[in-house]
Amino acid sequence: MGSIRTWSLAAVAGISVMVVVHQRSNADAGTAPSGAPAVAAAPVASPGRVTGLPDFSGLVADAGGAVVNVSVTEKAQKVQGFIGQGQGQGPGDGDDPLSQFFRRFQAPNQGPDRTPPSRGVGSGFIVSSDGYVLTNAHVVADASEVVVTLTDRREFTAKVIGIDQASDVALLKIAASGLPTVRFGDPSKLRPGQWAIAIGSPFGFANSVTAGVISAIGRPLLDGSNSNYVTFIQTDAAVNPGNSGGPLFNMDGEVIGINSQIYSRTGGYMGVSFAIPIDLALNVKDQLQKNGKVLRSRIGVSVQDIRQQLALSFGLTTPHGALISAVDPTGPGEKAGLKTGDVITSVNGRNVDHSWDLPAMISQLPPGSQARLGIWHDKKATEVTVKTVLLEDSPTQVARNSGGEDGGGKLGLVLRSLQPSEQQELRTKGRLLIEDVTGPALAAGLQPGDVVLGVNGVGVATVAELKREVARAGHNVALLVQREDAQSYFPIDLG
Repeated sequence: MGSIRTWSLAAVAGISVMVVVHQRSNADAGTAPSGAPAVAAAPVASPGRVTGLPDFSGLVADAGGAVVNVSVTEKAQKVQGFIGQGQGQGPGDGDDPLSQFFRRFQAPNQGPDRTPPSRGVGSGFIVSSDGYVLTNAHVVADASEVVVTLTDRREFTAKVIGIDQASDVALLKIAASGLPTVRFGDPSKLRPGQWAIAIGSPFGFANSVTAGVISAIGRPLLDGSNSNYVTFIQTDAAVNPGNSGGPLFNMDGEVIGINSQIYSRTGGYMGVSFAIPIDLALNVKDQLQKNGKVLRSRIGVSVQDIRQQLALSFGLTTPHGALISAVDPTGPGEKAGLKTGDVITSVNGRNVDHSWDLPAMISQLPPGSQARLGIWHDKKATEVTVKTVLLEDSPTQVARNSGGEDGGGKLGLVLRSLQPSEQQELRTKGRLLIEDVTGPALAAGLQPGDVVLGVNGVGVATVAELKREVARAGHNVALLVQREDAQSYFPIDLG
């Protein structure tokens, strides 16, 4: 079986369409004839129960005119040497009959080391009547020419105002006025199970309409896609190659997201699609329109997600929030008093449920702004205000999850103290080097060569301090460990 991958959607291919028709009977109004037995009234459906399928035609008629087709001519690429030819040779470079054929029948104005420019198709939508269009960055990133086609079949060569790879959002401009535009919804009000409607150009079939439901909100794609600055809306509305950049609507005809990626084993729709929330996309759009680039913020901490065992170690009743595993010693988090072992639970009143929520929230704040953080510190709730700074190619703010949580008995660690020269070589401030691992520590994922920095948020520099803090922790121990240049908490159950 093929592995599941994340696919971007800009392409051209074939498609088959299934149409589902829902029929509904209409009851006649009126009273029963005299003497006829009384007919019991139909039971009233309970609130929230699905009693019939909606008609999306009015929504499509109102909003569909602002959805556009985006055709792209990509830059010609150099041809790599063919397998079996001499190194550096391309078609037409050799003396064999095939090379002579390429030399003789080569396309005009095309060098022997270049392929013909490729073409692609995506989608977009008009956000202002004077011709600004939003689409995906991956649709137009390598384009030499971008053509926007409206529903009335007018075509415009578009100017790329700006591209933001981190969010996969691009802003285009066409020379037109009086254009239809979309309206925007509030992604924070979305709930799984609500209807979602996608309009776009799958496989080049312009203004195709598909419908489904919101499958989930706040989905991360921690596979290198879109860095850590987007948490997606997941839907099962059918989207395919060519839907990239098209709008995702709610039932009020408001855009709630930009269709961006799918999970698939084949490259085609398999029921799992992802859209960029429109509030994030509009933030990017405004910055691209004003500055031509996007500025993001950071607070100088690395965080990891909290599982049940870690929640118990830090005195949380339920696993939630972003656990600080490292603090930049020169960053704003350090200046505000943030410590490893603190749990960030909110940003400016918005709940932080998972570690990946934090970078997405912080990055959207203007650099230099104040971020009011809800903090779980020393088993008590408090607040801290942090002044954000500009994010400049800093290390990722989300640490990978630690190992398992299984195990029992003592830690199972053999440790020794590091000499100052060894600390400098390992680039660590820690003093305890793990030389051997067995038992619960091994099951938790610890390895020889790791450096132990703390226990349940308290720093330790000697074996005696480690034993003391482990004894205080009881059954639930969270070891802060440095492995190479990254720090993470490892939960260990000593029950």
